[in-house]
Amino acid sequence: MGVNLMNNLIEPEKGKTKFIFFSGKGGVGKSTMSCATAVWLARRGYKTLIVTTDPAPNLGDIFEQKIGHHATAIVTVPNLYAVEINPDAASQEYRERMVSPLKDVLDQKKLDAMMEQLKSPCVEEVAAFDSFIEYMDDPQYDVVVFDTAPTGHTIRLLALPSGWSDELDKDGSTCIGPSSSLQGAKVKYKKAIGYLQDGAKTSFIFVLKPERSSIVETNRSMEELSKLGIKTNSLIINGVLPAEAATDAFFKRKKAEEDKMIAEIKRDFVINELLYPLQDTEINGVAALESVASYLFDNSNAKVRSAPEVAQLTTSPVKSDLDAVRKLLRPANGTRYLFFTGKGGVGKSTVACATSVYLADQGLRTLIVTTDPASHLQEIFEQEVGPVPAPVKGVKNLDVARIDQKVALDEYRKRILDSVKDQSKDIQKSVEEDLSSPCAEEMSAFEKFMSYFELEGYQVVIFDTAPTGHTIRLLELPSDWKGFIDLGTLAKNTSADTRNKYASVIETMRSKDKSSFVFVVYPEYTPIIEAWRASQELKKQVGIETAMVAVNFILPEGYGRNAFFESRRRQQQKYLQEIGPRFKVPLFLVPMLDHAPEGIENLRALAKEIF
Repeated sequence: MGVNLMNNLIEPEKGKTKFIFFSGKGGVGKSTMSCATAVWLARRGYKTLIVTTDPAPNLGDIFEQKIGHHATAIVTVPNLYAVEINPDAASQEYRERMVSPLKDVLDQKKLDAMMEQLKSPCVEEVAAFDSFIEYMDDPQYDVVVFDTAPTGHTIRLLALPSGWSDELDKDGSTCIGPSSSLQGAKVKYKKAIGYLQDGAKTSFIFVLKPERSSIVETNRSMEELSKLGIKTNSLIINGVLPAEAATDAFFKRKKAEEDKMIAEIKRDFVINELLYPLQDTEINGVAALESVASYLFDNSNAKVRSAPEVAQLTTSPVKSDLDAVRKLLRPANGTRYLFFTGKGGVGKSTVACATSVYLADQGLRTLIVTTDPASHLQEIFEQEVGPVPAPVKGVKNLDVARIDQKVALDEYRKRILDSVKDQSKDIQKSVEEDLSSPCAEEMSAFEKFMSYFELEGYQVVIFDTAPTGHTIRLLELPSDWKGFIDLGTLAKNTSADTRNKYASVIETMRSKDKSSFVFVVYPEYTPIIEAWRASQELKKQVGIETAMVAVNFILPEGYGRNAFFESRRRQQQKYLQEIGPRFKVPLFLVPMLDHAPEGIENLRALAKEIF
């Protein structure tokens, strides 16, 4: 794709605000590409705002300065401002905005009750979208760049308003606020969706890597956006291995597989695409972003900078503590529950699946479940994966399942409606309305998650979770939901059975004898610091301690012996020395592969190398 075409997608017309969305599977480089674009536009004299909707934001890390919930000037780039939407702050602002018009009408007791009701599980998502569209209706910027959360959650965010329409048409009070306060918001929501569907105003760019899972996820997401009337304008294929760096058999195989994936992208996606090469170092700081932007928009050289020299090695190379790792994977007191989490794109699913095959081959009856709405377990296992645990072909003792949002919601609705079938018509109607609200989907997903703790016959249950920000939200929210777990009771009083079930699940997750939380990272700053923050948040908010860290994509010792990979190897060594002292838990190392780790035999081979 020519730079002129790319520039046309991002430069605004005079007097009109341009909206640019960068989306894609976790870990593909959305933040880097969106920040580089914002820097380029600001340098061209456009007043530019970059907004992240990711609950695990890293704009502050990339720009190397503190960024808040409200527009913050980037000190090293005139005309550039940034926002990291804080879900808690957005929720509080939203509650106050909803209640404010009624302060002269209702007494304090009723206002307090309304504020309590607005602690429903869906308010956080509604509030985030409310903050998000504020910036689409702000004429003070020439360009607004959105660095979005991983695709499954982005689609959910963009699709939400269509589900709110009925809620906003109702009289009285809904779980997202009093209808009288929401009518003004309805106009704003429709206007924002109109902007998203307007190709002259909005450009939607997907970032992907030349990998099967990334291609599948991009295709799926583009189809979902199309259903919402939103057109994808361009692709950036990121992290392409430079041909000159593939100097041995291992990397030549890896390069050949990438070339095959790129040819498939060009054949199957009838859309503009631009390739950005893998660098020999991570990309942080404004100078590095300017180099990326020059390549994307000015057709200049792609070289960013050399990797920093590694600190003097004061200890022997970092190795896996396999005895400690194997102990933490095996059951000690009933069923062992394993949670694999981390930043998008770190390889959580691959590591979780390889671990499941390893444990099943050890004779342990094992179940692996994915909670990620953008999961690709079916590609890894090369078979259909549904909500009911089913055997993995070719592995004795191993079952697999996924949380299917639609099935979970149907089951939840049935349970709640059955609980009020003997009540009056008015009560049943009110419950039906509750079950049509955005809250119901959130509640049903969590209830389904809890149900996997009740299954009998498994010695190990593995959860392949969504990227860290959403995982923490899943675990934190119930403590705020109070009476909302059983949505169908008019008084919003959770049943004793549900309260006990929730308490039991959280107690199990806190128990070191029963559960192990594994953060998956690769040896670069962003995934490590994000995992560290998330581990501290889990400990502080939920009382869950990290058990292990899996470090993925370790360069093979016998290959990549050239300047490009020696630079990356120095960087890896630097970070490997920092992970252990920071987390103070056992590590295990996962090697980089020259092929996609899909299919049982590939998973077995990977498990053998890890464990």
